[in-house]
Amino acid sequence: MPNKKSAERRVRNSARKQLVNRRVKSILKTREKKFLACVKAGNSEEAKTALSEVISALDKAAKKGVIHWAKADRKKSRLSLRLSSTSTPAA
Repeated sequence: MPNKKSAERRVRNSARKQLVNRRVKSILKTREKKFLACVKAGNSEEAKTALSEVISALDKAAKKGVIHWAKADRKKSRLSLRLSSTSTPAA
């Protein structure tokens, strides 16, 4: 238990931020799963729209400070590579 008023305030703020961060991370994971399911099923058009949703969510999360900007960039790059590798026909 915090002993000072400022410490009590920090506990409340931390709890509030934790809820927001958890919600944003959950949205990120859901959108990423949706994209990967589209890629696995071979739906290139749906996968493109899902990728744009994932990229948007990653950018917003990085902007809010929920995830690090480099992690967002790395995920966007890897997901884009996943889409491009499945959409190109094998020779």
